[in-house]
Amino acid sequence: MQQQTGGGIAAIPTAPEAIRNADTHYPYRPDSYFYYLSGFPEPEAVVVLTAGSGEGDPRQVLFCRDKNPEREIWDGFRYGPDAAREIFGFDEAYSIAELRGKLADWTCDRPALYAPLGLYPLWDDAITATLNEVRNRVRTGVAAPETVVDVRAPLAAMRLYKDAQELALLRRAAEISSGAHRRAMRLTRPGWYEYEVEAELMHEFLRFGAQAVAYPSIVASGPNACVLHYRDNNRQAQDGELLLIDAGCEFHGYASDITRTFPVSGKFAGARKAVYELVLSAQVACIDAVKPGRAFHDYHQVAERVLARGLIDLGLCEGSLDAVLETGTYKQFYMHRAGHWLGLDVHDVGLYRINGESRTLEPGMVLTVEPGCYIRPGDNVPEEFWNIGVRIEDDVLVTAAGNENLTAATPKTIDDVEAACRL
Repeated sequence: MQQQTGGGIAAIPTAPEAIRNADTHYPYRPDSYFYYLSGFPEPEAVVVLTAGSGEGDPRQVLFCRDKNPEREIWDGFRYGPDAAREIFGFDEAYSIAELRGKLADWTCDRPALYAPLGLYPLWDDAITATLNEVRNRVRTGVAAPETVVDVRAPLAAMRLYKDAQELALLRRAAEISSGAHRRAMRLTRPGWYEYEVEAELMHEFLRFGAQAVAYPSIVASGPNACVLHYRDNNRQAQDGELLLIDAGCEFHGYASDITRTFPVSGKFAGARKAVYELVLSAQVACIDAVKPGRAFHDYHQVAERVLARGLIDLGLCEGSLDAVLETGTYKQFYMHRAGHWLGLDVHDVGLYRINGESRTLEPGMVLTVEPGCYIRPGDNVPEEFWNIGVRIEDDVLVTAAGNENLTAATPKTIDDVEAACRL
């Protein structure tokens, strides 16, 4: 086997543009791994990183579209390689047309090639072509990488810990989204359609510079609040019902994810108030359990225990707390986990278990805390509880001292929610 020299090479493409229909594209959004490494917003781009002691190593290189005045008339500004290198801080930048040749040259005699695999078919073809091109040069004395590694695993481990700049973007996304939820509470009235409320959320997102929603907004009134991923947003909200809103904006690529539930009439009462108080107590207990050194799944278990105890007290579950937890009867009303990682993706990357054990929380990790209770009509359910759905969700940063609730400005106590609805 020929001795190989030098370090590895990584190549990460951005997402391709996607057709919505006919000649209309979806709004473009870069691939999160690519954007994490580059901050570059345009399509048709690739980041190449080289490591080791070889010529030019280490280096960060961008391949992107050339300047094209004619296309810019139709489609808008393009950075081009020279401006992209200067503005985004790359060591080198080239036309995307040069990628194939240079990538093959730089891959020679590298022990490993890191790239996302199985993500984009055309990219898989490009990686295969690069490896074949290097293998075809074997008679010239070079060798192809012996190892091809999916780069997403090491990048996901890096993305799990947010630096100061990332946290600033997450805080701004949280601030904008919090304002949108307050706006929804202030304006919503009985008779409003869910899409009218969604429009108010979008108004606030765009007014303060968010580029997009982090995910399709859930605006669920009455029975729709019992559908976890409700998307239609076309029902008319009625007096006496609750309105569940799960919505957050994306700010320079970073997501927020907030859920609040409030009375359409502006006042909690009866069974709806009781269920809301239960979910709120569970959510507060969950946030208290988010601390460095604790297992990720601890706060989920806190949610289960608090909710199960409350469901017994409300007469919705029967038996002792241990029996309800062991049999899982509470899952009729609470069937999802208590949260997930948050970052460039709303369900961000990062392992939840390592070697079968729950991951330990560490400073710099950001996660959501979102217990809920969803009560559909049933023979074992008193009618007063039918069609009550409540979820309360905040975005929480793990700190050295405990945690920071990034979305604490969003009203959630009964007094604060009712006050927000009266404004």
